[in-house]
Amino acid sequence: MHDMRFTIPGQDLNREPFAVKIPDFQKKSEVMITDKGYKCRITNIVPLSDLERLFQLRIIDPLEREVFNFRPGQFLMLEIPGYGESPISISSSTSNHEFIELCIRKAGHVTSALFEARQGAFVSVRGPFGTAFPMAEMQGHNVLLIAGGLGIAPMRAPLFWINDHRDKYRDVFLLYGAKEPSQMLFTYQFEEWKKVSHVQMSTIVEKPDESWTGRSGMITALLDEFTFDPKDTYAIVCGPPVMFKFVCSHLDRLGIPMNRMFVSLERRMHCGMGKCCRCMVGSTFTCLDGPVFDYWSVMNLKEAI
Repeated sequence: MHDMRFTIPGQDLNREPFAVKIPDFQKKSEVMITDKGYKCRITNIVPLSDLERLFQLRIIDPLEREVFNFRPGQFLMLEIPGYGESPISISSSTSNHEFIELCIRKAGHVTSALFEARQGAFVSVRGPFGTAFPMAEMQGHNVLLIAGGLGIAPMRAPLFWINDHRDKYRDVFLLYGAKEPSQMLFTYQFEEWKKVSHVQMSTIVEKPDESWTGRSGMITALLDEFTFDPKDTYAIVCGPPVMFKFVCSHLDRLGIPMNRMFVSLERRMHCGMGKCCRCMVGSTFTCLDGPVFDYWSVMNLKEAI
């Protein structure tokens, strides 16, 4: 029997605006009138580690499922009825309208409640919100993807995008680091990224165990393994904010311009629409002006990282 504890009460969703056009979530005026939830069913749960799981959600209404759209780097507000909402980066392909994938770490009140749900339970999502990685701007150039820990989750969306448009990009590099081998996520996709997406990939861990045969150390050590033209390369960096300064400073020394480095900041976001002001850094709303920023902008945002 399905777990129905997280069933959302019936909502009077105004489907008319969704049928006419997809809202522009970059415009506050349109965000304010689309504060509605997409009712979803959990169709699959994939354990990734002791603390992380991949949840596959399917929007129940066929029309809403078809018009739902997002760009790599954007996020959703995931609602667990009775527990609240949490901002979650989208980890799936933009071309997949059958389900949405969210990689979630059990860390707080909302995510702990979600980990009690089983396949068939109902949840709700709002969005997508925020800025995205400039995938079109990167076309015709090398792309360097650097992920630390859970940062591989938002990195999957640009990886899917590149795979769907592989002929439009030059060399693609993926550097992935974790604290321990057991904390590495999506290991079952590594060979696919290498062979199908033609991504040059390298991994590293800070604390190797007896089973680990790869590199050990900090993720910046992997940057010396590849040869690329820094003036013709874009970089995407996802992971804990503490790694941004070290990685981006290293990329700067290699010659990659700061306005061609992009990071994803998820900073105390709560509403996703700039209403609650919890994610403000100075006069900047992380949920509206971000979460994707070029590193030059981040350097000019006091206390951003």
